Amino acid sequence: MTPDQTTPDAPFRFTSFDDGLQILIQGASRGIGLEFVRQLLDCSQVARIFAACRDPAGSAGLQNLQDDYGARLVPVALDLNREETIEAAAARVAELTDRLQLLINTAGLLHDGQGLWPEKRLSQVRLDNLYKSFQVNAFGPLLVAKHFDKLLGHRQRAIFASLSARVGSIQDNRLGGWYAYRAAKAAQNMFTRTLSLEFARKRTGTLCVALHPGTTDTGLSKPFQDNVPEGQLFSRAYSVRCLLQVIDGLAPEDNGGFFAFDGERIEW
Repeated sequence: MTPDQTTPDAPFRFTSFDDGLQILIQGASRGIGLEFVRQLLDCSQVARIFAACRDPAGSAGLQNLQDDYGARLVPVALDLNREETIEAAAARVAELTDRLQLLINTAGLLHDGQGLWPEKRLSQVRLDNLYKSFQVNAFGPLLVAKHFDKLLGHRQRAIFASLSARVGSIQDNRLGGWYAYRAAKAAQNMFTRTLSLEFARKRTGTLCVALHPGTTDTGLSKPFQDNVPEGQLFSRAYSVRCLLQVIDGLAPEDNGGFFAFDGERIEW
């Protein structure tokens, strides 16, 4: 797959799932998460999408999609910084379905306009920023797995996917800097790998993977886009379409893997 930025006009269709899919997208209010919701709502195989974010009512994008798709889209309040809201979100989803076939974590934090910014040197490291980054990028997806675990524990194919980043690869780190984000993503990757081993021991059919979407045109990447080589800044539509193709193509032996948008396996 080459980054030619083209996406098919036809809605995406899964080849590895049956119809009637129940899907949860965490971090669904904007960016890549919102684009996942949009593309999956266009897929006739999807029965219902649970769109989880801190403030669903405050997302104009989600509200517009709900106007168009009605009951197929269920907004769910979930704040990664507050575990009780994750637990409550899982209970809410469990009231409406006994299983999820796909859960995708998309929320990520690189900068926040309140002092969190990628560090260029050791002297810029701050403890409060380390906490912020780890809470959203590493701890959050693991707590989502903890509370939604029962909904993935069925005999059908199920996938738990978390958006990570290539900069979280220890082996691929050749530039340094970005201490909080790199380390939090590396921790997220370790959680993902460890979780995949537990899934493999206690059930069959559930895969757990980390995914790298490439540099995508979102608020997270916006301050750094001038440094992106030509042709390597992807639209949200393109990145999500590529990631859906990767997810659809996952085989049992891919459990616990780390994959880029083009299907390339990334070293930890």
